[in-house]
Amino acid sequence: MAEHNVTVESTLDALLSEKKYATIRDILSTMNPADIASVFDEMEEERLPLLFRLLPKELAAEAFVEMEPEAQELLIRGFSDSELREVLDELYVDDAVDIVEEMPANVVRRILSQADPQMRKEINEILRYPENSAGSIMTTEYVSLRPNMTVEESILRIRRTGVDKETIYTCYVTKSRTLIGLVTVKDLLLAQDDDTTIEEIMETNVISVNTHTDQEEVARMFSKYDFLALPVVDAESRMVGIVTFDDAMDVMEDEVTEDMEIMGGMTPSDKTYLRSTVFDLFKHRIPWLMLLMVSATFTGLIITGFENALAAQVVLTAFIPMLMDTGGNSGSQSSVTIIRALSLGEVEFRDLPRVVWKEIRTAVLCGVTLAAACFLKIMLVDRLLLGNADVTWLVAFVVCVTLALTVLVAKIIGCSLPLLAKKIGFDPAVMASPFITTIVDAMSMLVYFGIASALLL
Repeated sequence: MAEHNVTVESTLDALLSEKKYATIRDILSTMNPADIASVFDEMEEERLPLLFRLLPKELAAEAFVEMEPEAQELLIRGFSDSELREVLDELYVDDAVDIVEEMPANVVRRILSQADPQMRKEINEILRYPENSAGSIMTTEYVSLRPNMTVEESILRIRRTGVDKETIYTCYVTKSRTLIGLVTVKDLLLAQDDDTTIEEIMETNVISVNTHTDQEEVARMFSKYDFLALPVVDAESRMVGIVTFDDAMDVMEDEVTEDMEIMGGMTPSDKTYLRSTVFDLFKHRIPWLMLLMVSATFTGLIITGFENALAAQVVLTAFIPMLMDTGGNSGSQSSVTIIRALSLGEVEFRDLPRVVWKEIRTAVLCGVTLAAACFLKIMLVDRLLLGNADVTWLVAFVVCVTLALTVLVAKIIGCSLPLLAKKIGFDPAVMASPFITTIVDAMSMLVYFGIASALLL
């Protein structure tokens, strides 16, 4: 795809130089809006306004929605009032809201001033909902039918109003704005009689979400029920909008990206990697690095506290990296598994005893296997092949027992902390690899030196 975009960019550059605008328009008209946006995002800024103006009006609006906020802002600043109004007229309300949320205040004021009164009202209504809620990602443009309408009347209504709706396949049946059912276009087309009323064929068992439902929960419902759209109601069950599948996909992508960044020990960023400056990357990474560096000093304090044990058995230091790495890896396996299960709604805090018991049994199997393999490795490689006389069977025993206990402790910590974080309102992803590793490192050293002091000194 990247190679294709480079080819298109070079072609457009050549055609622009030759001022073959009709050819450019023909090429762009055959492309998908998302592909056009991808190409435009890589074009030189001074060429972007001209290329955008060559697009047909409807295609221009669709491509504009897919573009990066920086490119959108550049175009908006270059638009005349009439051009901006034309673009806004082609946008769905939820797309307009997304754009408004990304723009600086002066650009937002200009957008709202050029939007028609109805769109301005709907944008302001959606912006009042809490961030990351169903209300904040919904659109108010949906097809509403009345229960006493006939199939024929309903189809005529869809034809008359559907052009301005984001989706027309699922139609919602309301009475005094209260959601009472839904019917699909398939149901209407396959109805035996045009005089059949909507009330006779509608589905009354409608799954909906509240305006304040978390957007991540909304996305999970799309995955669970295979919806194309999901109705959003207020506290009185009055229908206020719908969340469409494409918006749910965007939420899923944003949530996964955020979780990956947090799990990697970074604060989330709204910018793509190539558009992030060096200072942006520094700003998002340094707080976690500082925190983890300070927290890692506890491990150093533990090692310092057992200097006498290390002085008496210097060979013990050779196994510290292996124990810390194994403990960290074991904890990370458990934490990532539980974080994933939490994001999919597979486990909750009340499942903590079951989760811990399962991880204990898993840890025993993993720990015994690793300890046995480690004992053979120490005796055959470290003692016989490398000829290290300080590596006795008792040293090997201490290392292997520590290894097994470290795996056990790491897996218990790794599975418990994400559940506890979720319970008290933190993002479970915070309790991922870097954080878990730091805690487990300290615990493994305490176990290691505790056993070594008891058996070797």
